[in-house]
Amino acid sequence: MSATTERLEAFRAEIGDIPCYDDEKLVQAKSRDYYWYSPILKEMLDRCSGQLLVRPRNEDEVRAIAGSVARQRIPLTVRGGGTGNYGQCVPVEGGVILEITGLSAIHEITEGRVICGAGARIGQVESAVAETGQMLSMFPSTKRVATMGGFVAGGSGGIGSLRHGMLRDGANITFLRIVTVEERPRIVELHGRDILKAQHAYGTNGIITAMDYALKPATDWVHSIALLDGYRPALEMAIEAQASGLDAYLMTVVDRRFARFYRRLGDYFPATRDAVFSMVAPDAMADFRTITAGFGGTVSLAGSLGEMEASNLPPAWECGWNHTTLQALKLEPGVWTYLQVAYPRPFDPELVARQQERYGDELYFHHEMARMDGEVQVFALPLLRWYGRERTYEIVREMEGTDGCRVFDPHVITIEDGGMKEIDAVQIEFKRQADPHGLMNPGKTRGWLPGMARA
Repeated sequence: MSATTERLEAFRAEIGDIPCYDDEKLVQAKSRDYYWYSPILKEMLDRCSGQLLVRPRNEDEVRAIAGSVARQRIPLTVRGGGTGNYGQCVPVEGGVILEITGLSAIHEITEGRVICGAGARIGQVESAVAETGQMLSMFPSTKRVATMGGFVAGGSGGIGSLRHGMLRDGANITFLRIVTVEERPRIVELHGRDILKAQHAYGTNGIITAMDYALKPATDWVHSIALLDGYRPALEMAIEAQASGLDAYLMTVVDRRFARFYRRLGDYFPATRDAVFSMVAPDAMADFRTITAGFGGTVSLAGSLGEMEASNLPPAWECGWNHTTLQALKLEPGVWTYLQVAYPRPFDPELVARQQERYGDELYFHHEMARMDGEVQVFALPLLRWYGRERTYEIVREMEGTDGCRVFDPHVITIEDGGMKEIDAVQIEFKRQADPHGLMNPGKTRGWLPGMARA
């Protein structure tokens, strides 16, 4: 269902001197994200590609592009750094790819907030706010490449979620500026809880051009590894640390079998002991060591970010969340994929012990500590040895049906099937207003039906 040559030529004529490319290799490269973490998505999406790439330099050019694709009825896919894992920015119906990275300006930094262009790299914004003694409330493990708008449109949580909740919770984001995809594009500003109309919508309902983001006072977190004799003691140590109110920005419990994927860590993370990777406030390190010792563990590494970089060691945030999957796939491609699991509250380590016994070498576990609704929420992103689609979904059914967990399926491209588990009527209603012809990222939401499109 690609756009016709005639429509693409008309589009190029209408957008004038806005940078536009049809080089096949370039367009193909910009039609990719990290969907290849999933063999199921790899088979589904490998042949998908856009037809043109556009790189607007400002919001006026975004409006010109939006108006033209609306008039020509050409599918439109917006991309940032392309670090998503579910094919969010892969165009399944061809059309135009809009790379938003040209809108990278940082407009304003105040106490507790930053307003920036959606195309700003997260690392770029982090460096700018650091000059004011502040830091981002949370960020993805791919922050070196990911964009602010891409994180908002495709993400749900990350490093910092232990302290500040999930991305959509509270005040992490309170403002989005959006260009509608209509013959005469409008600017829509969403404030407060209204940002949920477009947050985590995979870019299906309007082009985010600017946004705000929460800032917190900067802390020179101590990147730490605690080693314990057993996975259950490691889990219990992390839970106790949270129950005691330990000031931490990240806490990830990692199975010892991951050690071979982290070669740079050497004896800091040996294959004979399980680990807790953490970012701990400097004045909380004494308590961290005491809690670790209480579970028979030792702290093998503790250093500031500068010290980690000087020693050529990875920061703690690159040893947890989905960076674990990336490290495994680098070393053993084709062997692994992964799942995303939310555990019932209150968390029971015994459930994890049963799962480890049930799956053995088929699943390598690591658990992430986060907050939802003000309470500690434990997630897992286990490595799953790839034995095919049937076995993958057998495990999903066991975890959900037998164990009472909730699996956020990383092997699908639709919002509802991957995480929400139900159609978000509010987002679909906003799509009627912001994308009335249904041109944005088609195929990524089941809630939009062909009959909804305006003629």
